[in-house]
Amino acid sequence: MRLAVFASGSGTTFAALADAAARGELGPVEVALLVSDRAGAGALERAEKRGIVTRRAAPDDDGHAEDLLQLLDAHDVGFVALAGYLQKVPPPVVNAFREKMLNIHPALLPAFGGKGMYGTRVHEAVLDYGARWTGATIHLVEKEYDTGPIVLQQPVPVRPGDTPATLAERVGRAERRLYPEAVRLFATGRVTVEGRRIEIENDPLASRRAPGA
Repeated sequence: MRLAVFASGSGTTFAALADAAARGELGPVEVALLVSDRAGAGALERAEKRGIVTRRAAPDDDGHAEDLLQLLDAHDVGFVALAGYLQKVPPPVVNAFREKMLNIHPALLPAFGGKGMYGTRVHEAVLDYGARWTGATIHLVEKEYDTGPIVLQQPVPVRPGDTPATLAERVGRAERRLYPEAVRLFATGRVTVEGRRIEIENDPLASRRAPGA
């Protein structure tokens, strides 16, 4: 499975995916392409150091959707992972990669999601609300922000004295563990999508549920 990663920031989640793929931990996955909308994004440098092809996205240009589709086709991409990508993916691209495009969100959706909720804003909202738990969510991408079926989630505690920065670091560690696992599940054919429900073959969480729960 040839994977494209879209990233706008430093690229730590991208690096977690690329390094896991290089170690063979994602199953039959090759990270074929890194796409960024920002010229100075750290993700671009991380990709170049790993010998991964990089391309700039131009979301304000006419024909952006068609350009992205041609780019992904040219690199024979079969799956897309959004890793801190701050631009909305055009609907034609979402349609072309339906059930083959993942996003990561730094909270437990559907809480603290939606338009404008990304990065530090999410952690600030969690702290302002007084939530005791936050976390990381991997979900399929749909046309609206943060609305796709949830694949995996991992809770993260909110601790006394947390700041947005300390909370972001703790959630980031969870994200970097969770995202490679989600990609591996799809690459190895263990995911079935039934409407909004995700069924995972040999799901370890399901085996720990009490009968009738």
